[in-house]
Amino acid sequence: MSSIAKPKKLTSSEISTFCKQMSLLLKAGITPMDGIDILEKDTKDSSGKEILKSLSQVLHSGETFHVALEMSGVFPDYVIHMAAIGEESGNMDTVMESLSDYYDREENIESSIKSAVSYPLIMVFMMLIVVLVLVTKVLPIFQQVFTQLGTTMSGFAQSLLNLGNALNRYSVVLVVLLVVAAVLFLYFFAAPNGKENFKKLMQKLSMTKRLMLDIETERFANGMVLTLSSGMDTFEGLSLVQKLASSDTMKEKIENCRNLILDGDSFPEAIDKSGIFNSFYSRMIMVGFQSGSMDQSMKQVSERIEKDTEKRIYSLISVIEPTLVIILSLIVGMVLLSVILPLMGIMSTIG
Repeated sequence: MSSIAKPKKLTSSEISTFCKQMSLLLKAGITPMDGIDILEKDTKDSSGKEILKSLSQVLHSGETFHVALEMSGVFPDYVIHMAAIGEESGNMDTVMESLSDYYDREENIESSIKSAVSYPLIMVFMMLIVVLVLVTKVLPIFQQVFTQLGTTMSGFAQSLLNLGNALNRYSVVLVVLLVVAAVLFLYFFAAPNGKENFKKLMQKLSMTKRLMLDIETERFANGMVLTLSSGMDTFEGLSLVQKLASSDTMKEKIENCRNLILDGDSFPEAIDKSGIFNSFYSRMIMVGFQSGSMDQSMKQVSERIEKDTEKRIYSLISVIEPTLVIILSLIVGMVLLSVILPLMGIMSTIG
């Protein structure tokens, strides 16, 4: 008996689009059931139409909207929990709009991480290809020229040539290694499990550890904006947002924050003591708490952290990109000079 394949989870961009459309329909006074039917009729994508059809069937059977989302198997738990809260509080349209904004920011975060990592990896791959072509194809031609002229190549060029000969002998192994590298690249950026493992790897590397912590902090702030704007109390909101955290460090900080609230601390005091935000952002939360506009303060903190994170990502790219270009240029230049300079000396002597 063949097992039934699990439905593929929607991407952050797809969730954002769905929630935005539902928000607009709900604000127009259309019920979730009728809204899903409208989206199903307008959708041309076959997979999207199938998801909406399953949602429609569950809703027509009398189930609530959040149950329909859960039974579809393509929405994350966070969307399902927030939809349930929206139904209970009667502000589903606001919750859907907030979810759209949240997952839109999640998509921006994912895109920023991908651009920060994929470009340097592509540069490294290109660097390896250029060097391999030089040592396996170009240097043997120069060796023939030197042999015809009755001389030998310089020590460095000869070493590279020997390396190229070795690579030619073990070309099958080299091809296998390149295929493995390509598979790993696709695994890290395409497979859901690969993305999670890649995040864990980035959290351990010293070069990207601080950046990943900033991204986790931004994700926490975005999640708290959504829970606070939905009318949820801070303790329950922390429980939901904790499920969004991917690093053990952030999960521990959130758990510590929850325990501090249980011990009698206010939300801003717990945030400050747990070290989730720095003192500047913690102070902003405190001011918002005292003025009764904590959701707005948290939104300002979220936007500020988002801008700081983007600056850090682009700063990292601006350092890595020219560094790789310089290294590539030096390697290629050294290889060419090691054979061209002796050759020019011989030609001048002949001349």
